[in-house]
Amino acid sequence: MTLLDSELAGAAPQPEEAGDALTLGRRIRERRTALGLTLEQLAAAVDRAPSQLSAIENGRREPRLPLLRALAAALDSTVDELLVDEPPSERAALEIAVERAQRGAVFRSLGIQPIRVSKATGDETLRAILGLHQEVERLHRERAATPEEARRANTQLRREMRVAGNYFAELEQAARELLDSVGYAGGPVSQRAISSIAEKLGFSLHYVSDIPHSTRSVIDRRNGRLYLGNNLPSRDARAPILRALASVVCGHEEPRSYGDFLRQRVEANYLAGAVLLPEHATVELLSEAKQQRQISMEDLRDAFAVSYEMAAHRFTNLATERLGLQVHFMKAHESGTLIKAYENDGVCFPSDALGNLEGATVCRNWTARTIFSQPDRFNPWYQYTDMASGGTYWCTSRVEKAKEGLYSVSVGVRFEDVKWFRGRETPHRSRSFCPDDRCCRRASGELTSKWEAAAWPEAATPTSLLAALPTGTFPGVDANEVYAFLEAHE
Repeated sequence: MTLLDSELAGAAPQPEEAGDALTLGRRIRERRTALGLTLEQLAAAVDRAPSQLSAIENGRREPRLPLLRALAAALDSTVDELLVDEPPSERAALEIAVERAQRGAVFRSLGIQPIRVSKATGDETLRAILGLHQEVERLHRERAATPEEARRANTQLRREMRVAGNYFAELEQAARELLDSVGYAGGPVSQRAISSIAEKLGFSLHYVSDIPHSTRSVIDRRNGRLYLGNNLPSRDARAPILRALASVVCGHEEPRSYGDFLRQRVEANYLAGAVLLPEHATVELLSEAKQQRQISMEDLRDAFAVSYEMAAHRFTNLATERLGLQVHFMKAHESGTLIKAYENDGVCFPSDALGNLEGATVCRNWTARTIFSQPDRFNPWYQYTDMASGGTYWCTSRVEKAKEGLYSVSVGVRFEDVKWFRGRETPHRSRSFCPDDRCCRRASGELTSKWEAAAWPEAATPTSLLAALPTGTFPGVDANEVYAFLEAHE
């Protein structure tokens, strides 16, 4: 069991599509109806607004334990009876199945307005909707055959990260122990300190010109050597060293599946961030910034001399657990492709039918896309976006450059939490209706009628479009090249 596995073992389960909340809501509604109580009467009995109870009965909100106890008492029931997993009736089971389907990633990707399931909706209508949805799901599964294992593993891992608030105490503890071992006293963690950590773990650092092209680093455990390319900037060498050493610190073994491989990468990136932005010092800085209502990714980046992306990602590790903030993070290529994403604030990221985010196209009206059209690349871009899926979100975004081109890194929160952040006074505002393709993907009727029959573009097809998933113990790594490299340097 890895550090991430053991940390998640104690986390409370969070159903993918709120199935438990739907069942609980139906049981409460059925019990209330059987007792002849109106929604208003039950709300008065538990001292809550009728709208709150309506959201609970519809499975859109889960009651906390004190409210659940009050509901059980008012309904002459028990908490255990209300929490039974089985739907209270055959009709309720059908309603729950349709509601769950309409809230899933496949239905959302179709851009169809969900129907309101009410008493007047006939059983045959519900069965027809459910049958159609199941057939669409089957077709999507067939089309997603090649990279399905990787996408499913990635979706599952992201779900686990969301349950944990993207905070993993054992990795934080491991980072503290590494820093304590080299006498870290505060401020940016130096390259010398990272070299000392490597030495404490029994490894010498070697910068070489012939690092295998399919690798970022290579560890020789037999001779205690860590090889990196000699073209790394001195400051940026810290993160690659820490990511490489994470396999030693976290006790990684050869991955048995793509899921293991992805989990190990998450742990390596997390550990590197936790060392370079130590928890205590980072939380102290962010807490003070929150008091002053001036939380800023730029300040976090500058305080610890790290990249903007690492600062933004590290913020998501600590925002929920240590600052009480629910947030989202995204990295998008200038083409609009979503590269990385995390959320626990309810923002509706684009996704494929399996719920996987990476590779989906980001709405042109989101901050992560609008920033590319801004002339000032030296200051952050702030924007409010009104979402068709519900609610308004505020984001701060910045453009960075990589060998693959430009990409944006964005951090955002719900409207009610923007009061803690610098940039909340921005006048910039946008609206997004995605996944409705009329939002930003469909041309106007005038342009369509003019060019539809005349345009014949050649697609710039990615070389990986039809490629099989990389094979090998470490997917994408040329083992023959690595072994030959180690033999040459021994």
